[in-house]
Amino acid sequence: MRRKLIAGNWKMNGLKADGIALASELAGHMAGAGPVGFDMLLCPPATLLTAVGQAVSDSPIALGGQDCHAKDSGAHTGDVAAPMLADLGCRYVIVGHSERRQDHGESDATVRAKAEAARRAGLTAIVCVGETEAQRDAGQAESVVEAQLRGSIPAGSTPDTLVVAYEPVWAIGTGKTATAADVAAMHAMIRRTLGGLVESADAVRILYGGSVKPANAVELMAVADVDGALVGGASLKAADFWAIAESCR
Repeated sequence: MRRKLIAGNWKMNGLKADGIALASELAGHMAGAGPVGFDMLLCPPATLLTAVGQAVSDSPIALGGQDCHAKDSGAHTGDVAAPMLADLGCRYVIVGHSERRQDHGESDATVRAKAEAARRAGLTAIVCVGETEAQRDAGQAESVVEAQLRGSIPAGSTPDTLVVAYEPVWAIGTGKTATAADVAAMHAMIRRTLGGLVESADAVRILYGGSVKPANAVELMAVADVDGALVGGASLKAADFWAIAESCR
C-alpha cells in the first residue's frame, strides 16, 4: 500500500508570522487527530524554512524546499543548494514545477540534474510534470507528460528518492480541475511509464495537483494511482489544507 502524501506548496507567499501561525495550526491538527492515513509535507518559501521547521519540529509534518540548484555549491547568486535544504531539516524538494519550467526556462535535463542533486543530499525529489491547455486540446497531453517523465527522472531512482506530481498547467491556480476520468487515465500512463524507468515503480507515489480543494479532494483522492496531492492556494489556509488531508483518512 502506498501511503498518501499531502504536500503544501506555499509558493512565494507568507512572512515569518504567517508561516509560523499556519504551520503551528497544522501541527495542532496533527497532534489532536490520532493515527492518520497520510503523510503531510509543507514546502514554504526558503525564507521561512527555519521558522516553519521549528514550528513543526515536534510533529510528524515533514519540511521541503520549493526548488534547488543542480550543483552542491558555487557562484550561483540567489540559488539554494540541496545540501543547504537538508541542513535545515528538509526531507523533500520540489523540482520541475511548471512555474519554474515556464518562468525560468527549465528543461527536462535541468530538472533531472536538480533531482540528482536532491538524491545526493539525501532528499526525495518531487518531480513535476504536466501539459498546457493547448497541448491537451491538440491531443498531446499523454505524449507530452511521458516525454517529461523520461527526460526528468534520473536513472537509478527509487520510491525513496522520487515522488511524481502530475499538475496539468491549465489547472494550476485557475479553478479548473481535470475530471476524475482524465486524472485516472494520466496517472495510469505515468505508472506504466515509471515501470520502465524506476526500480519498484509500483511503490512510487504519484500526486495530483491543480486547483485541489476540499470540495473535490474526496473524489480525486479516490482515483486509482492517485497517491496524494500537491496543493497550492488551498495550502495557505489551514482549514482547507487539513480538510484535503482528511479526505485520505
